Amino acid sequence: MASSPDFHCHRLAVKGIMTVLAPVHGRSLSLLMHLSYIEAKALSSFSFLLDLELTPCLIMTYIKKNRRNSMKAKYKKIIAFSLAAAVIAAVSAYTWLPGTKTVARQGVKATKAAAAHYLSTDAVDASNIRQVITADSTTSRTFMWQSDYAEENPVVEYRQAGDDDSLMQLPASSDAFSDDGVTTYIHTAAVSDLKPGTAYEYRVGAGDKRSDWQSFHTAQGHDFKALIFPDSQSSDYSVWAATAQPAWQRNQDAQFFINMGDLVDNGQDHYQWNAWFDVVGDMIARIPVVPLLGNHETYDKDWKVRMPEAYLHLFALPRIDREKYQNQFYSFDYGDVHFVVLNTQSQELADFEPSLDEDEVAWFKEDMAKTTKKWKIVLMHKDPLQYGFANRPQPREEGFSPEG
Repeated sequence: MASSPDFHCHRLAVKGIMTVLAPVHGRSLSLLMHLSYIEAKALSSFSFLLDLELTPCLIMTYIKKNRRNSMKAKYKKIIAFSLAAAVIAAVSAYTWLPGTKTVARQGVKATKAAAAHYLSTDAVDASNIRQVITADSTTSRTFMWQSDYAEENPVVEYRQAGDDDSLMQLPASSDAFSDDGVTTYIHTAAVSDLKPGTAYEYRVGAGDKRSDWQSFHTAQGHDFKALIFPDSQSSDYSVWAATAQPAWQRNQDAQFFINMGDLVDNGQDHYQWNAWFDVVGDMIARIPVVPLLGNHETYDKDWKVRMPEAYLHLFALPRIDREKYQNQFYSFDYGDVHFVVLNTQSQELADFEPSLDEDEVAWFKEDMAKTTKKWKIVLMHKDPLQYGFANRPQPREEGFSPEG
């Protein structure tokens, strides 16, 4: 039987309606999303729920083809009223509930990933595209990104800016990382043999799909600018956005940025990691990040200490000769400065790495003995100062301590 035009539903990617149920600060938020159309609509207004092309999909179960016009009108009024109430509730939740915007944005991201994986489009299932600092930024760069599905033959392609003849392709490694009930596929490509002081472009992808070109620039000389940010942990990362994004807009000549630990409030929460990446998306695609491990990266969803698994998988940091501690502490050179990044979470990780302090100090001495750079800068989440407290049940004097 031929379908009436009133019941025709456009199917752009995935048909049907799904309910995304996500925990938001101890609550549950249900977002009604039409997956076949969500990609094409503005997230901020939830206008995809009101689109005329979706109306038949939403009301077809209520209106029968051969009902009288008066019955159709009656049901349409009921559905329109219900739909309006749902939209108001959705917009209110999106506007006022902490974390709702993060959940909604990630629902859109998941839809785009599905379309890129299963449809023949120019889109690529690649999120959180990022550059990570290397030991020597004059000739090397590490590129990382994530996909929601396993991809065959992921690659990074790079070229000197605007020069197609210099196009190079490098295979990327893939790591299926499962945490917080979610599996993400992390792809990593370490590019070397670059020319110092040269403008390049890169893109990532798999198969015949590629991301847009992004620019990057190799280091040269002694002068450089870096952005340094303190803890970015947040309830919904709006403060982080209000801090990082204006700083980047005003300083797009910065060569890299440092985040001094506690990147997220809860290290196991994948929503928070995606929220962090969403905020710095433009910046981290253009310049490399220098991350530090903080105590909040060691917390699980029950606020108990664990190994910082997400942090250790999300950032492929410069290699050290102690595999057990890879990505926990490291060093790199930039200009005439040797930077050392330490792991100060020995108290949190005592049950997992009882010899962390001893092993890290030994590595630190060896590393400092090797460098010939004029300046040495040590980065740590917890500083060695002991702050004085006079108005506490147990007062404490100022001084120094193994942990600040």
